[in-house]
Amino acid sequence: MFNKTDPSGYQAALPGIRLKTLVHGEKTLMAEFLLDAGSVLPRHAHPHEQTGYLVRGRLRLTIGEQTQEVGPGDSWSIPGDTEHSAEVLADALAIEVFSPVREDYLPGKEP
Repeated sequence: MFNKTDPSGYQAALPGIRLKTLVHGEKTLMAEFLLDAGSVLPRHAHPHEQTGYLVRGRLRLTIGEQTQEVGPGDSWSIPGDTEHSAEVLADALAIEVFSPVREDYLPGKEP
């Protein structure tokens, strides 16, 4: 599967947080997140392993009981069923891969 860049197709996940699924296969799904400064991703957990890379911006990311401020070029991995949250400190763009595929992020589904 290929995906060509397209500025459309973002869905609101939470206030100030938009996502777009870029590509997916049988076992993984890659999504792009646009995050507005001041937005908060509340503490939550899901069964999916989540690996991310921050393209631009700044986040305060908490994984389990560990909190780090991350900037462009930083990356993270969140084991499945591990609580995590984020505060968006500066407008940001993050790329994340989920395994197994997040069914709720498939095109045509609501996040």
